[in-house]
Amino acid sequence: MVESRTTERPGPLAAEPVVAVVGATGLVGEVLLARLEERGFPVSRLVPCAGRSSGSARVRFRGEELAVHDTTLASLAGVELVFFAATGELSRELAPELVRRGAIVIDKSSTWRLAPEVPLVVPEVNARLLTGKSRLIACPNCTTIGLVMALEPLRRVAGLARVVVTTLQAASGAGRAGLERLLSEEAPSRADRPVSPFPGVLARNVLPRCEGLGADGETSEESKLRDETRKILALPELEVSATCVRVPVPVGHSAAVFVETLEPLSVEEARRALGAFPGVRIVDLPTPRDAAGGDEVLVGRIRRIPGRHGIQFFQASDNLRKGAATNAVQIAEALLERV
Repeated sequence: MVESRTTERPGPLAAEPVVAVVGATGLVGEVLLARLEERGFPVSRLVPCAGRSSGSARVRFRGEELAVHDTTLASLAGVELVFFAATGELSRELAPELVRRGAIVIDKSSTWRLAPEVPLVVPEVNARLLTGKSRLIACPNCTTIGLVMALEPLRRVAGLARVVVTTLQAASGAGRAGLERLLSEEAPSRADRPVSPFPGVLARNVLPRCEGLGADGETSEESKLRDETRKILALPELEVSATCVRVPVPVGHSAAVFVETLEPLSVEEARRALGAFPGVRIVDLPTPRDAAGGDEVLVGRIRRIPGRHGIQFFQASDNLRKGAATNAVQIAEALLERV
């Protein structure tokens, strides 16, 4: 259990905090640094960190080249806001102590997402949880974020009874190793082919399995999608059935979604609810290619299922931006608004 009690610097987030990014050299870390800069987040000093042996790695931030530190409590001393965009092992080891020392931690790994005392936050959906009582906040899985952004406006107008979703997840969802593996498979003559994180060849193919299989035949990606969706929407009994598929797309997760609502919901009502929701944009043809490079969740192909309270749609979003880095920065911005 993570205690919210602090021992060194209690109180709200400073108006211009000292910020650390753990995993600064990874795909999400790189995008996180860019989003902090692009959104003008008020960083007084940046401490980029990587694993235990960052070596001579350097990153650029606001026109400066900064050395990357090994991730240790010593390198994070005095930091007020820590973004974890690295392995769950680092977050599990260091986050509780950083919280005890007074830092606020925003974690992108799966380590703390389902811990009852840790808020799991998508700001457009449940920013109300950012009360200051918890100084450790979890970011959902990149697939979950796009899904709940499309589900929440429907929940508000008609309630949710059941969700059936098939995700189409980009190679970059498996990190830099996944992206590099796809690029190498698409160039057969390339000599430096990295070890594959996938269960089969991804190029010109689809793989109906993301992450490892459990004893019940469900993958960890599918269970995360179900359990995180229930927690974010505060619907612990919501029926969620998921099939997660890896596709040969560099960036951009998408999903085909069937929703059964508690109340009747017409296509026109669904479109109005989705179109009015912040961060969602209705388009005729939502594709990962169009979503890549942006922060909006694209929703289209909205249609009704005859004979039941059912709506189907297709949704796409950038898994590195809104699905990871931007969502984390938005959480920090919401915390600043509460100062």
